[in-house]
Amino acid sequence: MLTIGVDIGGTKVAAGVVDDQGVIVEHTLRPTAADRPDVVAETVADVVRELSAGRQIEAVGVGAAGFVDETRSMVRFAPNLAWREEPLQKKISGLVGLPVVIENDANAMAWGESRFGAGRGQSFVVCITLGTGIGGGLVVDGALYRGRWGMGAEFGHMQVLPGGRQCGCGNVGCWEQYASGQALVKDTREIAEAHPEQAKILLGLAGGKIEGEEITEAARLGDEASLAAFASLADWLGQGMADLASVLDPGCFIVGGGVSRAADLFIDRARQAFADKLTGRGHRPLAEIRLAELGASAGVVGAADLARLR
Repeated sequence: MLTIGVDIGGTKVAAGVVDDQGVIVEHTLRPTAADRPDVVAETVADVVRELSAGRQIEAVGVGAAGFVDETRSMVRFAPNLAWREEPLQKKISGLVGLPVVIENDANAMAWGESRFGAGRGQSFVVCITLGTGIGGGLVVDGALYRGRWGMGAEFGHMQVLPGGRQCGCGNVGCWEQYASGQALVKDTREIAEAHPEQAKILLGLAGGKIEGEEITEAARLGDEASLAAFASLADWLGQGMADLASVLDPGCFIVGGGVSRAADLFIDRARQAFADKLTGRGHRPLAEIRLAELGASAGVVGAADLARLR
């Protein structure tokens, strides 16, 4: 049984045909028109039509970077996309003529990793998705926890710093403003502007364009500003996971998303920060912190599987 999984992020739409073993048969990628909800729906429809050609597709699962309602049909709000009470399920289903399930993108990633990736065999898993922002997912005893209104596990919008940076959700000081891809870029730019002598490698590589790829490359070459920004991300990530452990007490954290491709630059420090900040440290088991095994495909695989199980 083949289904299609679609992962809509702040900058891209990834999609794939997935079989019942979680294997992606074919994959495609398109840019996201973050400020045009109508164009996003059309983009999803286009990739579904492309991937459906010559195949019997049973259903489509869409992981959307926003607050999805309890019926898994509407995106109530998206901090980094222009969705406000967006009837995404109805729009896409009408365009492609297939059953469609909408799920929060981080929930889809968490489900994919729990079923087919780093969370296999774990009964209590917290997933952290580091992308443009921070997404979260929670799987308990083989079930995806969604909360009363479908909007649970929005860990990226815990307010960790009163009076801190403005967040796209409307609040200030949210976790994703300090431990996400956009936070990494913002921190590096600020350091490079204030102390250009610390960013010589980066500025030489970037040619005026300081984005995630350039920062990662510069950090691996020893750029001080880039390494400092990754260190800050690691510290905030570890602190946030320690706070979550105080509330949820999971056996395993899984860290995924686009930023995790540079995990060699921050994950060990994040693990240490987690251990250092954990309440009751030394007197409680230490949750594992694993990297997602499915990589950037986790959301696609998870969304496809959720459509299969609808």
